[in-house]
Amino acid sequence: MLHRVGRRLLQQAAAGYRQLSSLPKKAVTETAFGEFLPLSDKAGVPVLVRLHERQWGALARLPAAKLKEAGYAGDELPSHVAVVRDAFGSHDDSQRSLAHEVAALGPHKVAVAAELTHPHNRLIVDNYELSDDGSYRLSSVGTDMVRFFKQHDLHTILVPDVLAAQDGLITSVRGAQGGIKQSTNEVLMVAPTAFVFNAQAAQDNTFMNSAVNSFDPPPPPAAGSAAAQAPSSAQPPLSVTKRVLREFAALHHELTEVAGVKVNLFQHSLEHGTPDAVFPNNWFSTHPAGEAAGGVKQDTLVFYPMKCPNRQAERRADIKDVLQHWGYDRTLDMSPFESEGQYLEGTGVLVIDRINGVAYVALSERADRRLAQEWVSQLGYKDMVAFTASDAAGNTVYHTNVMMAIGTDVAVVCLESVADEAERRNLQQKLSQTHTIVDITRAQMAALCGNVLELEDGRGLPVMAMSTQAYNAFTEDQKRVLRRHVAALHHANIDTLERIGGGGVRCTLAEIF
Repeated sequence: MLHRVGRRLLQQAAAGYRQLSSLPKKAVTETAFGEFLPLSDKAGVPVLVRLHERQWGALARLPAAKLKEAGYAGDELPSHVAVVRDAFGSHDDSQRSLAHEVAALGPHKVAVAAELTHPHNRLIVDNYELSDDGSYRLSSVGTDMVRFFKQHDLHTILVPDVLAAQDGLITSVRGAQGGIKQSTNEVLMVAPTAFVFNAQAAQDNTFMNSAVNSFDPPPPPAAGSAAAQAPSSAQPPLSVTKRVLREFAALHHELTEVAGVKVNLFQHSLEHGTPDAVFPNNWFSTHPAGEAAGGVKQDTLVFYPMKCPNRQAERRADIKDVLQHWGYDRTLDMSPFESEGQYLEGTGVLVIDRINGVAYVALSERADRRLAQEWVSQLGYKDMVAFTASDAAGNTVYHTNVMMAIGTDVAVVCLESVADEAERRNLQQKLSQTHTIVDITRAQMAALCGNVLELEDGRGLPVMAMSTQAYNAFTEDQKRVLRRHVAALHHANIDTLERIGGGGVRCTLAEIF
């Protein structure tokens, strides 16, 4: 988690960027030798070069005369040059223009086409340093381009269209200009160490199924039968808790070891009386100053009113102490509304566009309209889009985040779950103003395709976290759209948790900003 002071420094830097945003952007210069793109005025940051003649490896030396052709002369010669190569392009593939791959957007920010982060499209760079004899000598070979940018403190903004990004037409670019992020690299999770079926929550969560008989051992064989007398080599069946824990451990591994997400991990016991503690995003959320297009004025921690008594108990004093220890300037505690029978279950019911300041709310017993409006007012959000959603059987969707999700530039939503035509049209129009929409069916919603979350991976790039069930339920075309906006789709099999707990991967992740 970023220290609050460190975050303020970033916000000050963002303000400085806004003042500089009117300066001309660095453009690609093309010569007979290749394309040249200065990435930053900062000393030591290389000029990016794409040679017209395809290279099949690094060169030991690069003649400085070739840079002079691009307009560099004398003392203006850059100290470092980075030559871009296709890592896995076939021998008969044509090279894309550098202008369609990368753009320098101002101080320390670089837009990169999202497709270049996929393994088969990866770009690598060979770094060269200017030597005393006037040539450039090779200093490193084949570094992943995005990692190379990070090494030089350049913030990479993943975009579907580099040319559109230069015109500021993409949400991710506008967010970067304002120092606002939709996704975070840090989350809080609670391992399901005392997970059991929650009968209280099942009253209005139709995604849940009872665990009865799911993993019970078979009945013993009749006395005296051959089966009863034969020695058994079968392993005893896993309890529901242990099976869910194994699935959760695999999800934790995928997030931490593969995606590079920082996870603050807690556990719970039967004594806590919190069977659904694995879903912490419902009882608290965090919001950095500057969020919602500047509407959020202070780093803010919010506690929410929960419908089920055993879910109210998830607001454990020890976890609250840790959250408050992290130094938020403001705490908004809405939990007292529980005594009035009014509920607003966190980012389960509030699917929020953190950059543009819009809260999307599917109204239900767990999402009170008045409380949602109060939240919008208290946080400084710009707008709220409220509607009612239902599943295929006509049951009200209990949490907004099972039917929709919002990333930086892409949104997943089950439009057919909104029966009212005016509400559906309003929802679609509002989303389409800022996001590419992936419209899922009710069947895909039941497979928890809407319960996904954009996170920031260890490289600082947006990725989408989801369950394997959801991943398999997305069509290939839908996955292609998602991959135009995120670097990877990370998934893990949590079938048991989804079936018995009624929540997917997004529900297990409480974002820390």
